[in-house]
Amino acid sequence: PGYQVGDMVQGDFKLKNVDGNMVALADYPDAKGYVVIFTCNHCPYSIAYEDRIIALDEKYKAMVYPLIAINPNDPEIVPEDGYEEMITRAEEKGFTFPYLFDESQDVYPQYGATKTPHVYVLNKTAEGNQVVYTGAIDDSKEADAVQQVYLADAMDAIIKGEAPALAETKAFGCSIKDKDDPYKDFKESSEAE
Repeated sequence: PGYQVGDMVQGDFKLKNVDGNMVALADYPDAKGYVVIFTCNHCPYSIAYEDRIIALDEKYKAMVYPLIAINPNDPEIVPEDGYEEMITRAEEKGFTFPYLFDESQDVYPQYGATKTPHVYVLNKTAEGNQVVYTGAIDDSKEADAVQQVYLADAMDAIIKGEAPALAETKAFGCSIKDKDDPYKDFKESSEAE
């Protein structure tokens, strides 16, 4: 389930940012598209990617592709992913992008996100926002071991008006902590986090 490459995004979200404001894709009328990343505070993969996400935001928002981070996790399962903790993390790291809370957990299943981090690149077209890349940021949790920069390569192609050579990769990281997941207790005890 969720969006595949080529799908049009149905509707918009309106989620609370760490600054207290509600944010939607529609709040960026001049955007050519969006980089939506499902991420969180506690996951070691998400933490490992924070500096890279900040760098990607700096590069691509200048090209009118704003980056929007969304925390999909239920803080009752992982207290470190609560809204107040998000505010603290964003301040500590100096996040330069919106960091939104999917408190109702309605947005991440619509997109089909399964991991943190999990990326969706949307291109704005006359018909609406179309998914043009989905998956991982790059090929290694460890920044100094990266061989392929999937997201940057996809973005560079999209900005040139081309289709990404690799439009879909497998997201890797921590599972999303859903309040309605019947296996959440098992996952929590079995994950190597």
